[in-house]
Amino acid sequence: MYPEELIAPMRAELSDLGFQEFRTAQQVEAHLGEDHTGTTFVVVNSVCGCAAGAARPGVRYALEQSSKKPNSLATVFAGNDREAVAKVRELVLPYPPSSPAMALFKDGELVHFIERHHIEGRNAKMIGDHLVEVFEHFCD
Repeated sequence: MYPEELIAPMRAELSDLGFQEFRTAQQVEAHLGEDHTGTTFVVVNSVCGCAAGAARPGVRYALEQSSKKPNSLATVFAGNDREAVAKVRELVLPYPPSSPAMALFKDGELVHFIERHHIEGRNAKMIGDHLVEVFEHFCD
């Protein structure tokens, strides 16, 4: 686990945008369980450079630019929120474990997933523009 004081600013980059932090599997299940309706965008946050340089800024850009947005925003932190991350990873199968990663769920179904290899080597605007397209397509 990373020291909480080290990752607190990384958590805040998303929580300050309105992301709810899930720290346990039960929190993930309660939100994304069988009764899930609408859209929920989940970010698997991480300490890596691509999360700092592209993923989190790309998410911020997309939320600022898109006319359609997910009903709910949630995040789990790889390396710290282990139970919650494991549950999210279970819900995005058959995709392999990846962090950072982004998942959009609609009415309980995974409708879009962005793996780390889709984030690495891309800048924040490229990621943000892609997310805007995803939100415009799947969100009401």
